[in-house]
Amino acid sequence: MSAQPEDLAEARALLASARALLGELVEEGLTTYEPAAHPPLAEPMTPATPALERPTRPVASPTTPTPSGSPPATESIQQPPEAPAWGPEPTLEAVREALGDCRRCQLCAGRQKIVFGDGNPDADLLFVGEAPGENEDRQGLPFVGRAGELLTQMIEKGIGLARSDVYICNIVKCRPPGNRNPLPPEVSACRSFLDGQIDAVRPKVIVTLGRPAASLLLGRDVAITRTRGIWQEYRGIPLMPTLHPAYVLRQYTAETRRNVWEDLKAALARVHEG
Repeated sequence: MSAQPEDLAEARALLASARALLGELVEEGLTTYEPAAHPPLAEPMTPATPALERPTRPVASPTTPTPSGSPPATESIQQPPEAPAWGPEPTLEAVREALGDCRRCQLCAGRQKIVFGDGNPDADLLFVGEAPGENEDRQGLPFVGRAGELLTQMIEKGIGLARSDVYICNIVKCRPPGNRNPLPPEVSACRSFLDGQIDAVRPKVIVTLGRPAASLLLGRDVAITRTRGIWQEYRGIPLMPTLHPAYVLRQYTAETRRNVWEDLKAALARVHEG
């Protein structure tokens, strides 16, 4: 039995909608699909001068099953501290000492090295990414793979600073299996240490790299391609969301590179204003 014209028209409309949705997800940086994933966000454009309060809970990707072969969480996993152990004016050394040989979430089972942070402990500009990758896990330093090389170029060639002049860290300090997004318990376990790093460095400006980092610090899921370049605030510190270097590598167009460059120039100008 042949399909009726109205059936074909409906099928074409559904296919067009699916293609549009896929394009939107790719724009937001989606590279893998898992059946339990949440539906795409449809958030309106953030106003240019939002009045934001300090976020009260971390935002991360939805819970996904533990990959086969990964050890399950056990009673040996520590619980994150209820209050920071380093006081109101910490040093990076104190925060790192409190982190220790961390066993606070299941990421400890698969890591090679804890990736704490790198750079100037008195930096005016602090970059926050999502999580370590394979190269970072091997070397114990953030942003040392292909995306890290691009970030270094963005800092050194783009805005004329040495990488050692800024401070770079991630939301979580251990590599998630398969480079998946960190899960909410993993983000929660690391959250106080990220805040401790920010408190220790006391930057004039924070730059978040990619959607997860911006979502965490802003306390809501954001569409990074619509939020990037718009000033925000975290705990009284100006915050500039921009695209993750890995996204720039995937979408290596003149427009994408120009957008990130403009964001970093704005961040540096804000530093000089302070």
